[in-house]
Amino acid sequence: MSIAATTMPVDDAPTAEQVRDSMADAMRDAANSAAQHATAMKDAIADSGPVRMLSRLTYSTAYALSFGIVYTAVFVTQLLPRDNPVMHGFRDGADAAMDSVNSA
Repeated sequence: MSIAATTMPVDDAPTAEQVRDSMADAMRDAANSAAQHATAMKDAIADSGPVRMLSRLTYSTAYALSFGIVYTAVFVTQLLPRDNPVMHGFRDGADAAMDSVNSA
């Protein structure tokens, strides 16, 4: 990318044609710069294939693991009878946790 600058005497005001040409050059340089940046980003994304795959694998594993833990815990609590010490402990623990969150 190159930027060209010209100097002109102070008493010579630019004409409309010079202003238009200057704006056209600036727009062309901006378009070229954007195209070069887009190409560089596309190449960078293409080069990051293994990183992206590892990131996706990590996310999927964490999601499946957390879903499995939560689903299993909910399933087990649904199997337990409602009126026993374990369920009372779960209920009291959940109430204490909600009180702690609400007081913070």
